[in-house]
Amino acid sequence: MTLSAAVVTARHDLSADEIDEIENRLYAFNAASIGRDDAVQLGFVAERDGVLVGAVAGYTWGGVCELRQVWVHEGHRRGGLGAQLMRRALDEARGRGCRRVFLATYDFQAPAFYESLGFQVVAEISDKPLGHSEIVMGLSLDA
Repeated sequence: MTLSAAVVTARHDLSADEIDEIENRLYAFNAASIGRDDAVQLGFVAERDGVLVGAVAGYTWGGVCELRQVWVHEGHRRGGLGAQLMRRALDEARGRGCRRVFLATYDFQAPAFYESLGFQVVAEISDKPLGHSEIVMGLSLDA
């Protein structure tokens, strides 16, 4: 079977379903590469009167948890809701046998909040976005 040459076109409007399909293909390759097909999504939400006021979302795979989104509505910050969401996510990760948790934040977001939960800076990427830094943080769940 001969494959024709691929045609590259600009598509800056990929749908959520198309991005999910790309993620699924990447995961299939990654899972086969390390011999672990145990990825599971993770998420907790906080609602007030049926309105979303906070959430944490990510996944566990290969003994590691990655938190991809952590958000608390401005009116609910500094009252413990973020810590409660994070505790639930960390407990869930522990229950799934994870030994490490990673997340990324920006210097203008909440690195001090994550440090208060025991996270440590793993890497800092300068000028992402320009004039700021992206900070990758990790937490060991072994203790």
